[in-house]
Amino acid sequence: MTELDLTPIREAYYSKLTQTTVDFVRDLYHEINWDSRIIGIMGSRGVGKTTLLMQRIKLRFSDDFDKALYVSLDNLWFNTNSLIDLVRHLDMQGVRHLFFDEVHKYKDWVQTIKNISDMFPRMQIVYTGSSMLEIDHSKADMSRRQTLYTLSGLSFREYLEFEGILKLPKISFDDIIHRHVNIAMDIASKIDIFKYFDNYLRHGYYPFYKEADRDYLLRLRETVSVVIDNDVPAVERFEFETLNKVKKVLMIIAAQVPFVPNISNLCEQIASTRNMTLKILYLLDKAQLLQLITQKEKSFRTLVKPEKILLGNSNLMYALTSNPEIGTVRETFFANQMSQIGYVTSPEKGDYLFNGRYLFEVGGHRKSFRQIKDISDSFLAVDDTLVGNGNRIPLWLFGFLK
Repeated sequence: MTELDLTPIREAYYSKLTQTTVDFVRDLYHEINWDSRIIGIMGSRGVGKTTLLMQRIKLRFSDDFDKALYVSLDNLWFNTNSLIDLVRHLDMQGVRHLFFDEVHKYKDWVQTIKNISDMFPRMQIVYTGSSMLEIDHSKADMSRRQTLYTLSGLSFREYLEFEGILKLPKISFDDIIHRHVNIAMDIASKIDIFKYFDNYLRHGYYPFYKEADRDYLLRLRETVSVVIDNDVPAVERFEFETLNKVKKVLMIIAAQVPFVPNISNLCEQIASTRNMTLKILYLLDKAQLLQLITQKEKSFRTLVKPEKILLGNSNLMYALTSNPEIGTVRETFFANQMSQIGYVTSPEKGDYLFNGRYLFEVGGHRKSFRQIKDISDSFLAVDDTLVGNGNRIPLWLFGFLK
């Protein structure tokens, strides 16, 4: 067997290690069962999946970093070398822990990881992909072999910790609806909530905002383009013309959010069929660029017309629209944070129904119960409110759920 030259792989690995700090570690890190043999970490681009891998290596293998290896599968090294050969070489060297990034960039990656699992039973694999589309698509093939996790963008609570402002544990949904007054009073006594909440809505969702600084929104727009140009084709073999339609759909919706879809009209605007238009919408939802709000819990097997469409998070609103409407920013934030702990649907009355039971209206501090009065388990999520009362809950507090 020809000796493999791992110099480019190891140089990239050591470079990543030197750039990684463990001052701030996402909560998901502590929720992962790191003893599982195959671990998949899903998430949209820019949420910090690579950092999570490197932090695991730094914290677990600090005595000898050569016991593990990180490799991004979009490395040019794989143009002339195979992943199986790499793993075989590492197995002979006694390396037992592999961390694969960008797995969707490697052809037939699902079958390759299966083969590695069978051929090298002592090897542990932790993998991520910048496209959660392809990883999600592989669940059926890998379901018995792997444990899957999802990494979302920073919650408002995590943003405050990331900034070094305030460190608090998650707050349960039950505590928020029953104990929100005392909780809000305690938090508000420690920091200027409104100052930091506004900052978070504009630039706090993706951790790379710190390194991007003033270029953050530009970088975020570039990230959106990469998702559509590179990640969508990893699942659907779309032609160039169809990818342009995906971009057009996103920009049409961004200009009109909250978008109440007329599918026939949208089909005409992008010159596409109903099925293809719905497929594009659901792909953008899985890519976390959009949030589709349907009447019942969302199913990616049955592509029903959504009742309302929002952008994936409030930062995307500031990146893709010139002057975001504050009411829509509020709704986008609320739906994003709530969907990370349960499912959000469109009710007959009110704005959002959470987990099929809890009804919410979202608005400013003058918002009233007029539309949802006399409905049990109904609440207001109100902005510009430091401390609520009764069933009026400060909007910012829902950012402490994750």
